[in-house]
Amino acid sequence: MMRAFYRRRTHPASHDLSQPPSITLIAGPTASGKSALALKMARETGAVIINADSQQLYADLRILTARPSAEDEALADHRLYGVADAADAWSVGRWSRAALDILDELRADGRSAILVGGTGLYFMSLTRGLADIPPVPLVTRDAVEAEYAIEGETAFRARLAQADSDAARAIERGDRQRLVRAMSVFAASGRSLSDWKADTKPLLPYGSWIGQVVEPDRQRLYQNCDARVDLMLEQGAVDEVAALAARGLSDSLPAMKAVGVRELAAYLTGELTRDDAVSALKQATRNYAKRQLTWFRQQTPDWPRV
Repeated sequence: MMRAFYRRRTHPASHDLSQPPSITLIAGPTASGKSALALKMARETGAVIINADSQQLYADLRILTARPSAEDEALADHRLYGVADAADAWSVGRWSRAALDILDELRADGRSAILVGGTGLYFMSLTRGLADIPPVPLVTRDAVEAEYAIEGETAFRARLAQADSDAARAIERGDRQRLVRAMSVFAASGRSLSDWKADTKPLLPYGSWIGQVVEPDRQRLYQNCDARVDLMLEQGAVDEVAALAARGLSDSLPAMKAVGVRELAAYLTGELTRDDAVSALKQATRNYAKRQLTWFRQQTPDWPRV
């Protein structure tokens, strides 16, 4: 079944407990330094680092997603990095189940964990829960897509507001995918997406975790993004994308949507010069970091900032 996170958690992110939480969640935008922070903490505490980035799951994208190096992985126990093939589409539900299995194992061994990454939905699945939303038939999805194309966003959003006012208010302007998704769920199930989400419970028990967000100054973050792109190119990002493109995989797969795949693939096919591709990749990386910053500020306002 498709799953989604539910509304804002009501408990604070920090806890006054006799025993410290055994799970630390470190979120933040790309190029913010969160992986380095997680490694430092893991070396000091012996904790296991668990990947919470949807793109670093894929073995085909070590360079382009700035996965921890082999040297860093040798310094601490890392899990869920490079475990999936690019042809395999992982969902938030699948990642959550894999992460919970590891956490159960570590709990039995008396070990702590650090979950680090930039995929907000992964953190929300743990701290707010997942909803068992019935799958939407493709014919229904296509019909709703056609309605959106005919009506336009304003009229479509107004109609969605009658079925799911919370979703209509929360979904940002121009987010066609989420608008169609919300209406499709209602059309298929007769129940609003917001109602489905509200029925969920956190996957992690209250008091078992503490969260923090690595949030650098925006100018510094953008400089880090540009520097990271330069380093990726030096490390062989173009060859990595060439190998991925040679597999002829569907563009709809999550791995094919990773920042940089489209830009470098366009260079490889001659659609862009190398300079234009690099410029586009740096801009896309900065834009992605900005969206992540905004998301974490909206969804985790009570998490301490680093």
